[in-house]
Amino acid sequence: MTDPLKIAQDLIRCKSVTPAEGGALDYLEKLLSAHGFICQRVTFSDKDTPDVQNLYARRGNCAPNICFAGHTDVVPVGDERAWTVDPFGGEIKDGKLFGRGACDMKGAIASFVAAALDVTDAKGSVSLLITGDEEGPSINGTRKMLGWLAEKNEKIDYCIVGEPTSAETLGDTVKIGRRGSFTGRITVTGKQGHVAYPHLADNPVPKLLELLDVLEGLILDAGTEHFQPSNLEIVDIGAGNESGGNRAENVIPAQAHAVFNVRFNDLYSGATLEKKLRAALNALDTPFDMTTRIGGESFYTPPGKLSDALSAAVETVTGQKPLLSTSGGTSDARFIHKVCPVAELGLLNATAHQVDEHVACADITALADIYKAALRMILADRQINN
Repeated sequence: MTDPLKIAQDLIRCKSVTPAEGGALDYLEKLLSAHGFICQRVTFSDKDTPDVQNLYARRGNCAPNICFAGHTDVVPVGDERAWTVDPFGGEIKDGKLFGRGACDMKGAIASFVAAALDVTDAKGSVSLLITGDEEGPSINGTRKMLGWLAEKNEKIDYCIVGEPTSAETLGDTVKIGRRGSFTGRITVTGKQGHVAYPHLADNPVPKLLELLDVLEGLILDAGTEHFQPSNLEIVDIGAGNESGGNRAENVIPAQAHAVFNVRFNDLYSGATLEKKLRAALNALDTPFDMTTRIGGESFYTPPGKLSDALSAAVETVTGQKPLLSTSGGTSDARFIHKVCPVAELGLLNATAHQVDEHVACADITALADIYKAALRMILADRQINN
């Protein structure tokens, strides 16, 4: 039996702060190659983004190909002095594994690597798609890897993403969809001037606040059968020089700007949401500029063989039946769902990106058991149907 806890410790000790590889993919490639996986390393580049290394490993040649997807890149540790342990030490204290990436998501990678190494008695193929770009721009990672696989006629039949989906107890939530992400940046241009002579200036700040009040008052929808209501949050407001803000208290700024983000459900596409937002803002008749970025569209994978197997595996190992959910933020599943059925199941998300990030050691072992059970169920069911 492969020890997933040892793998998790080894991965945490790799300083793979996005976009650095940090030795994490080297470690996985060596480990998987030693157990019969054919490993391929692919580096992608793009304008104004860092080069990113990725790994695809597969054992077996026949269908179905069950793929585990994840990322070894992690967010920065922040103020290292605030940590009570070495962020890259992989230290175990009181039954918990500490370190950056413990729950997001090196712990889950260790669990599905252990499952992939141990399940050798079922027909079919097992693969792993590991990127170093999920916590970064997500341009040179999973999305391009999927295109690369398609060019090679490499088919994935089902995909399990190891994002930390559990809320209260291990396995209580399986994600079968995600809301989309839409970011807008509004700029209002006025005329700079002295605050003592406002009639000689044109203050853009009140105009911006009026626009934001429109956005804040919008009720986008009441949710759908599978999704919670779309939600708009204003995340930044500034005036004057964008790099330093308006540092002079006696100057009316020439510009004011704000950034907002919408997590939207399947009632919208990014394009239809933008149309609705612009119509609401234009009704105010206040000149503005708005640039937009769609981080991902909403998607939904109807319950089926994959989610059934994961649910049954969770129930077998933990005794509880998981909730099938579309809540939370975005993940690389937003790219994968276009290729095959995808579901997300991982460790508790309570300390993701936090100081002293940690997970229970027992959960890493139990998650490996869940992945093993799910693998065997999917592969055995496919054999019977064939």
